[in-house]
Amino acid sequence: MYRNLLFLPVMFVAVAAFFSCQEDRDVLKTKEIYVTSEAGDKVAPRPNISFVKGTASNGNIITIHPSAVRQEIYGIGSSFTEASAFVLAHLDKEKRAEVMENIFSDKGANFSLARTHIGSCDFTVEGKYSYLDKKGDTGLLSFSIEPDKRGFDPQQYPGIQDPSYDLLPMIQEAIEIKNRQKDNDLRIIASAWTAPPWMKDIEDWYMKGTPENNFQGTGGTLKPEYEETYADYLIRYLEEYKSEGVDIWGITPVNEPHGNDGNWESMHFTPESQNQFIKTYLGPKLVDGRFENVKLLIYDQNRDHLEEWADVILGDEETAQYVYGTAVHWYSSTYKVYEDVFEKVNAKFPHQALIHTEGCIDNLGNEAPDGILDPEGYKEEGWFDNDSFWWNENATDWAYSATWDGVDSEKHPMYSPVHRYARDIIVGIDHWLRGWIDWNIVLDRRGGPNHVGNYCGAPIMIDLESNYIYYTPIYYILKQFSRTIRPGDRAVQTEKILDGLDNDALHACATINDSNLLTIQLLNTTKEPISLSLKIDDQYAFITMDPNSVQTVRIQL
Repeated sequence: MYRNLLFLPVMFVAVAAFFSCQEDRDVLKTKEIYVTSEAGDKVAPRPNISFVKGTASNGNIITIHPSAVRQEIYGIGSSFTEASAFVLAHLDKEKRAEVMENIFSDKGANFSLARTHIGSCDFTVEGKYSYLDKKGDTGLLSFSIEPDKRGFDPQQYPGIQDPSYDLLPMIQEAIEIKNRQKDNDLRIIASAWTAPPWMKDIEDWYMKGTPENNFQGTGGTLKPEYEETYADYLIRYLEEYKSEGVDIWGITPVNEPHGNDGNWESMHFTPESQNQFIKTYLGPKLVDGRFENVKLLIYDQNRDHLEEWADVILGDEETAQYVYGTAVHWYSSTYKVYEDVFEKVNAKFPHQALIHTEGCIDNLGNEAPDGILDPEGYKEEGWFDNDSFWWNENATDWAYSATWDGVDSEKHPMYSPVHRYARDIIVGIDHWLRGWIDWNIVLDRRGGPNHVGNYCGAPIMIDLESNYIYYTPIYYILKQFSRTIRPGDRAVQTEKILDGLDNDALHACATINDSNLLTIQLLNTTKEPISLSLKIDDQYAFITMDPNSVQTVRIQL
């Protein structure tokens, strides 16, 4: 009996300990925290933190609602271009393989989305080529994707290490990397900049403006008699690439249907003419052929006109049956995400995907009026091997937006490249974007090659004389997002309350996967630390963000 009485205190302690452990198990703890910052962190791990029960009642508060699940995510990525392949062809095979692993493997950025061009675009070495240059060949008898795999002649281009490397081999190398790992999901979207010139009314790749037409350039439009031929051309591209082991996941009828004022390869559609083209030709041909699973995306240009295009094409039920979603670019503004437009379009067409298919730092290698972007001085003052450039307000749209007639300086102020990327991805995902794709993944140190001088920034930039490889801060931002925002994740609802901060100071979005791993992305655009409460259900944690940083917080629910 006394032995039983002596046992009672021990039993009480054990029971108390049991309930204490149960209570501890209910308290959330972070699983991983990563930071990329101006101070030099590059997807750097940070110590985990614990939550406490209660309500955060003041200060900056980010509230996550894990049960309010929204759109499926396809991931983050960049683009295959002939320009990127040309730059990589200057590296020996081992060094090139290292770069490609850093882009596509699960030890690197592990990109799950990509884009490529059908025929030539501005980021081709010489430009002005298609797969069907023979005029009048409506039977596509001369169709060939040889331009994508013929490589580069080292006699013509001294410094080429692998003459056989080109756009198609680059894509195949990425697929090979993906096939060697468990996570081998790579979805490729293809866009043509133009139909072969003989199919268009101007019968040329593009037409620069002249004094006679007030300097208004054009890319021309499809001749009515060749609309079906152009649809056959796009289908044949899918067939030829499939025969090379490349399954294209999505396709758009044309890149930037508003055109680019005749500055490089382009072709115009209106919402009405693209609607008719899809409904009459491209949609039925995709469904009737072997490519009914290829996702047809409309538009493929700036967000300020998104609603108009969606209303016309997605509002037509006969056309909408063929359409998977809408592709958008970011060039309407250097800082606006147009989340209000995303919300409107999603409310009207909730089953249609929204995917960002192109964004880059425009004309990085061209002169700016103040000399910051002077290509002759970029080593000392500009962007190459200079992380500070990318973290601060040094970039301008088209390199001269402040002085160029017709540019809205309120929409296009100078900006930090890192902020533009991180803000666009975070706010976009928080407002229905399913995926986000950067433009050229690799360029040379000036931002080329580009056959019309439209030099732009890229996540990875390589000096072709020394073969020095510069992984810009943009690369590490995209890597951090891509490794933690994976295909199949779902966005969840967030709320933001800021205490005395500008609305642009702090941004947040969140995703969750099938294993209930919750991932929160945070951007601090200021030069000061930001303290905030991260609230999930009835718990919260105090977080202090580094100045000028992107922080990823992962929690196993």
